[in-house]
This record gives sequence, C-alpha cells and structure tokens, in this order.
Amino acid sequence: MNRLQKLQLPAPITRFAPTPSGFLHIGNIYSFLFTWLLARKNNGQILLRIDDLDQERVKPEYVENIFRTLEWLGLDWDLGPFSVQQFEKEYSQLQRMELYEAAFQTLEREGAVFGCDCSRKLVKKLIEEHNYEGICQHKGLELHGHDISWRLKTDGMAVVKMKRYKQGLSVEELPYSQSHFVVRRRDGIPAYHLASVVDDGHFGVNTIVRGEDLFESSVAQLYLAEKLGLTAFSEAEFFHHPLIMGGGVKLSKSQRSSAVLDEFSQDKPRLLRKLGSWLALPPEACGSLDELLKAFSFKRVGSTLSY
Repeated sequence: MNRLQKLQLPAPITRFAPTPSGFLHIGNIYSFLFTWLLARKNNGQILLRIDDLDQERVKPEYVENIFRTLEWLGLDWDLGPFSVQQFEKEYSQLQRMELYEAAFQTLEREGAVFGCDCSRKLVKKLIEEHNYEGICQHKGLELHGHDISWRLKTDGMAVVKMKRYKQGLSVEELPYSQSHFVVRRRDGIPAYHLASVVDDGHFGVNTIVRGEDLFESSVAQLYLAEKLGLTAFSEAEFFHHPLIMGGGVKLSKSQRSSAVLDEFSQDKPRLLRKLGSWLALPPEACGSLDELLKAFSFKRVGSTLSY
C-alpha cells in the first residue's frame, strides 16, 4: 500500500511550486524543506507544481535542474510529475489553459475585471506614490482588444479571512500594493495570481507554504478566490516562513544566487547543517533529512535569517 492509500482525510496537501527561470538556490531549498517538514510531520501529501507559463524565461536545463536537485537532496513528493518527460506531457501549465480560460470567463461574466493599457512602470510608480485608483477602470476599453491586460476591480476596503498555520484565523485588508492587480497579461497569458489560485484549486491544495515576502500575494489570492467562487482555496491554511537574506537582499534567481548543486554537490552534510541552523537545530540533529524531521518544531521558527 503506497503513501496515498494510507492517507485519511483531512490531511495537508501542499506543494513545491518552482518556476524554471533559473537554477534552484538555497533559498528555494529552504522553502521546500519547510513544505516537506510540514507535510511529513502531518502525514500529508506534496505536489510538485512547476510554473512554466512564462515560456520566454523557461529553459530545459532549469526544468531538469528541479528534478535533479530535489532527488539529490532527498526531498520526495507524492503528486505531480516524476520526470521531465512526464511534466512536459501531463503537468505543464500549458496543459491547463482551459481551466484558466474558464476563470477568465467567470471574472468577465461577473463584471469583476476591467481592461487596461497602462504600462507596468506607470502603475508601479502610482502605487508607490499611493495614488493608483485604477485609471483605466472608466475608459471602457474592450477586454479582448489588442494589447490589453485585465485588472481585477479592488475598490473599497477589501477584507479577507486567512487561516494561518498554527496561528488560527486572521482578518486581512487587501494591501495597497495589490490594488487592481493583473489577472490576464497583455499577451493573453494568465498572470501569476490567477494561475496559482486555479492550479491550487485544481489539485486540491489546502496548505500553502511560502516566504514572508509573499504574504501580500496570499491576501490578493484569497480575494481573487472569492471572486472566482473557489471556496476550497479560501479555506486553505497559509504558513509564511522567514526569508534567507544574502548581501541585504533576499536570495532569488533574479539576483543570480548560486545554484545549490554548484555550491553543495560535493558537501551535502554542510548544506544540511546550514539548513538545520536556520531551523534552530543543533549540528548533531542535522545529519540527514530524517534527523531534521525528527528534531524539527514549528515553535523554533524565528525571523529573517542571513546567509
């Protein structure tokens, strides 16, 4: 009997959700480790969900690196693709375009979106100045016109309820930075918020682990889920872990942070000790993933950490 057959609901269903726009760095692994620990501590399932909609940034070597890195470290998963070939044939986001299109139709039918021809630079500037009120909302631009993005209407004091893992229910106001956020890009491709919400709903994800820097995104996605009628997503639990900072900025692919396999391929024990230290675990408890799992407690999770 496999792991899935043994599960009894309700059990956590969470996910690794890498974007193949670069090689996995230690910040990615730190987040995946939190996900893995939460699932394995609670007899849960882990989905591997590779976000490849932005085809201009996707490269085959980045997709391959996801599988090689996770398998090298021993972070196993239960759902989704188990090879590059299976991912491309069955689990690429390109295979789920009909789901995203159905979400677009729901938002259009409900009058929840408006067309926008503003540049991202202009909107970013107005939001930073706290002076963005959805300037295209009353232009009456054709949603299906050329070079038009779709923005979600977020007028008023939008409030959502968030279930926070180990902390209970909180009430969160939609951050100003998420005012009238994009759900459909100018090229017709689903924006991150919409694709992520639809995917998590499709796969039954009920526990979402991500960095503290994505807290505002979580609130925005809960708001979007309400508009789409995705009650399962609205009931999901969220855990936002501390960030790993390097040189005063968070580790990221855009900052060209070192690939884990480049930095640690010859010294996995050093990587485990480093990860364990960020979990406030002593070196003697960091010899393997099983030891990390046995010693880990969410009570030890602290604040932002330095690399």
